[in-house]
Amino acid sequence: MSVRVGIAQWHAEPGAAAANLDAALAGTAALADRGCEVVVLPELWPCGYDPGRLAADAVGCAEPLDGPRGRALAAAARSAGVWLFAGSVPEQAGGRLHNTAPVYGPDGELRATHRKMHLYTALGEDRVFDPGHEVTVVEAGPLGLVGLSICFDGDHSGYSRALRDRGARVVVSVSAYEVAAARWWDLLHPAQALAHGQWWLMANQCGGTGRNALLGGSRVLHPDGSVVAEAPRLPLDGTPGEPALLSADIDVAAALAEWDETSSLLWTGARHDDYARPGARPGARAQPGHT
Repeated sequence: MSVRVGIAQWHAEPGAAAANLDAALAGTAALADRGCEVVVLPELWPCGYDPGRLAADAVGCAEPLDGPRGRALAAAARSAGVWLFAGSVPEQAGGRLHNTAPVYGPDGELRATHRKMHLYTALGEDRVFDPGHEVTVVEAGPLGLVGLSICFDGDHSGYSRALRDRGARVVVSVSAYEVAAARWWDLLHPAQALAHGQWWLMANQCGGTGRNALLGGSRVLHPDGSVVAEAPRLPLDGTPGEPALLSADIDVAAALAEWDETSSLLWTGARHDDYARPGARPGARAQPGHT
């Protein structure tokens, strides 16, 4: 049985919290009008992603998850009747600032949150946010058990494996991925999808100028690593990226069954713990008394 998933891609204006919230709510409603049961937004859309001013922008629009922005997102999910993977937001909690991905059910209830674990030190995120410490999965209706990832989290194969270890065969990844790292975008995640037998729903911001311009190219990846649907990338001629709404009908169960039949040797019998033991020979039979 197919489910229609939707991804909203745009360039959030740095520091323009009210306008960015309007864009997020409008994108959610528009994708719901297209029949999407699942909507995914990109990373840090409330504050935008300009590394040079990220600290001030994030602090300026940080809220607790039950603040006005959270209530607006909950209402949007409830009004549209969708699973809303609401990108990530600057979360104020206990005197700390986190880059946090909230998930709302079709009833508007907050079903899960994930705090970004792998902060991107190349652009100074470690000077802005406190890292999370939990691998996060959530049961999400037609998608089944979903793993949550924020940008650099998903670049690490160990994180994808940890999601699969917890039963997640779908990963929702929300990003503000820059043009300069396009090769990572193109190669890492299709490999993760294939190696771990996972659908990947990937929302990215798109826009800006210079080295830290944001790539776009939001997409849906099949468990065999192929691209099912993809939004436009930022043009190379310097013209601005246009907002885009991407939707796709995917048969989650059928694709996973096909992967399990054709590619499960990539996963079955893998001895992940062996690799962590000095001197271990992966795949070797353990001797009596050894663990």
